[in-house]
Amino acid sequence: MKKIPPDTSILGTPYSISDFWSWGFSDILMNSLRGVFSEFLVGSALGVLQKPRLEWDTHDLVYKEKRIEVKSAAYIQSWFRGEYSKIGFNIGAKRSYNYDENRYNINALRHADIYVFCLLKEKDINEINVLNTEQWCFYIVPTQVLDNLYPHQKTISLSVLENISISVPYHEIKEGIDIIIREIN
Repeated sequence: MKKIPPDTSILGTPYSISDFWSWGFSDILMNSLRGVFSEFLVGSALGVLQKPRLEWDTHDLVYKEKRIEVKSAAYIQSWFRGEYSKIGFNIGAKRSYNYDENRYNINALRHADIYVFCLLKEKDINEINVLNTEQWCFYIVPTQVLDNLYPHQKTISLSVLENISISVPYHEIKEGIDIIIREIN
């Protein structure tokens, strides 16, 4: 699969694929799109956006031969009604799908080498801007740490995450991941 250029025409219409993207995917504060956007942010920080995203892969990104899983959370959602969301991230083991055999593998595990937990931390509904990287913080954790401390846990809270990791701003993601890669190699 290759990336579609933004100016690609939708044949039989006066529109381009970027018109579709703008129409269908502008609410990036919505959980599902915010998650994809956080993958984009981490991928852009690492310079690994050459290939299109695979929806159902066992991990989100590959950097220096390490598989990276990206998780996202925010205090404010598209449907915000005055109460902040409780921050938690899914870390549960998953069964991978074997496309050659057309079935799920028997064993569930964490398939990535590194997790990046992305928190859209802005709490002011009038100021929140998903596109502002200064409103994000990123927690980088080797999967081995999760496996050792929380082998059967399905979610991790922000307070627990803060005990095992420190947050970094967008411009320090690559450096933080490079440090962890040196430690796990």
